[in-house]
Parts: sequence; C-alpha cells; structure tokens
Amino acid sequence: MILADKIIELRKKNGWSQEELAEQLEVSRQSISKWEGAQSVPDMARIIRMSELFGVSTDYLLKDELERPELMESRTEDSPVRIVSMEEANAFLAVRQLNAGRVALGVMLCILSPVLLILLGGAQELGAISLTEGQAAGLGMVALFALVGCAVALFVTSSIRAGRYEYLEKEPVETLYGVDGMVRDRKEKFQPIYARQLTLGIVLCVVAAVPIFLSQILIEGDSVWAVASVAVLLVLVAIGVLLIVRASMVWGSFQRLLEEGDYTREAKEDSKKHGQISGIYWGLVTAGYLAWSFITNGWDHTWIVWPVAAVAYGAVFGIIKALRQKNG
Repeated sequence: MILADKIIELRKKNGWSQEELAEQLEVSRQSISKWEGAQSVPDMARIIRMSELFGVSTDYLLKDELERPELMESRTEDSPVRIVSMEEANAFLAVRQLNAGRVALGVMLCILSPVLLILLGGAQELGAISLTEGQAAGLGMVALFALVGCAVALFVTSSIRAGRYEYLEKEPVETLYGVDGMVRDRKEKFQPIYARQLTLGIVLCVVAAVPIFLSQILIEGDSVWAVASVAVLLVLVAIGVLLIVRASMVWGSFQRLLEEGDYTREAKEDSKKHGQISGIYWGLVTAGYLAWSFITNGWDHTWIVWPVAAVAYGAVFGIIKALRQKNG
C-alpha cells in the first residue's frame, strides 16, 4: 500500500474530512487532495505530524511494504518534542526580524512619550511660551497617551503575529536536516551586528546623563537649555534601548531554534516553574514605575527603575534557582 492510500485510509478511520485534516496539519485542502491522489508527497515535518495525529509510526507511512499500522512510541506529556522544518524555521526568523523592529520601536515610543510634556511644562514655567499651565500639561498628556497608544498597538500586533511560535520558548524542539546549519550560519553572520548594536546601545544609555551634568556646569539656574537637557537624556536612552531590544530579539530567535542561552531545555523547564512569579514581578515593577512617575512628575529620572529591575530580576531568580537545586 502506497503513502497516498494510507493517508486516505487513516483519515477516514478517524472520521476526518480533507478540510479537517488540512487544518490540523496547517496546509490547504488542495495539498491533502494531491497527497491522496499521489500527485505530490508531504515533507518530512508533515509526515511526522501525521504519524502523531494517526498514532502510527513514520516507517508505516513511508514504507510501501508495511501493510499493517505500527503504533508510534508514546511520548510522555511532560516532555513533548516539537519538530521544526526548514520552512517553519525560516518563517519564524522572518516574523522575529519584523517583530524586533516593531517591539523596539514600541519601547522607544514609551520612553519618548513624556518628552513633549517635560518640554512644554518647563518652557511654560520659564515663560518661554504663551501657554497656561493647564494648556501645556494638556498638550503634553495628549502626546504622551498618543505615543503610548501607538506602542501598545505595536506590542499587541507583534504578539499576535508571533503567537504560533510560542512553543519555541516553552517546549523542547528537534530540527529537521539542514535547519541547524542554516540557523548557525545566519547567527554567525549576525554576530558582529549584534555586538555593535548592543555596545552602542549600552554606551548611549550610560552617557545619556551627560547633557544634564553639562547644563548644570555651564548654565547656572533654570533655563530652557536645562529643560532641553532632560529631553536629550530621554532621546539618548530611547535610541540606546531601541538598539538593545532589536539586536537582542533577533539574537534570541537564533537561540530559540538552537536551544542555546536562555532557551536550553533546562532553562525552559525553569521558565515554566517561575513563569507566574515573573508576570507578577514585572507587573509590580510597571505599576511602581507609573505611580512614581505620575506622583513626582519625575519622568526624567524614573526610567532608572527599568535597569535596576532587570538587574534585580536576574538576582532574584538566580537565588530561587539555587534554592530549588539545593532542595531538590
């Protein structure tokens, strides 16, 4: 019995139409029709997926001489292994590349959102513009919420687009022939870009405070230039963070496919264990940042919450991991 006949027999045995099988395999109904008509052959990733759906071995599907189904060896539900084809890997890398730019832009917009509010507020207080305090604050808040709204839209659309690839972050994966070499080649080519953007981003964040120090040294008292120095600080930080986030997301895409760095199988297991704690932690950090910023109106310095929280995050979960290893 050839593969085409086996697909027909197993599909009908499970009571599925061509459309239903196509949906589970994430292909078109026309593809199923061609496979069953022996006009084309599914790739290895689809063969493996069919063996899982039908509960038979890949040998049974591929070997014409095998007439009786061989049951597929069962996997433990605690450690399912997902198969990643070349097509899937390329699609993931393309989506990740696009999302890296969009998410980085969204983070940049969040950091830049209070800039107009700071400039208008400072200029109004110094009498440099003919606006009332309420008008200056109102325009600044409109700009702030508009930029944050755009950032949220970027985050949401990026999250939806990347949703189908969440398993790469949470589940063990196996790549088909050629995928590993392709990913390593692209990673090696991107490495100098990653190092350059990461270094430049960190340098910009470090030197961002220089304009404020210069304004205090060169300009005595309050002035438009002193207010502008705060805006320059936020702009430099925003550009630096954009470079860091974009480079890190692209680099992380290679690590996910290769199960390296923060995406080894051990790291994925640890991530499952403290995923809820992580969500609570960053939720509290965000709430604290917004509360501090709005209460003190100190957007020029409250950004320090994020690097401090990031360092504390690593320390906290390092301690948690050490305690788990000790106890278990």
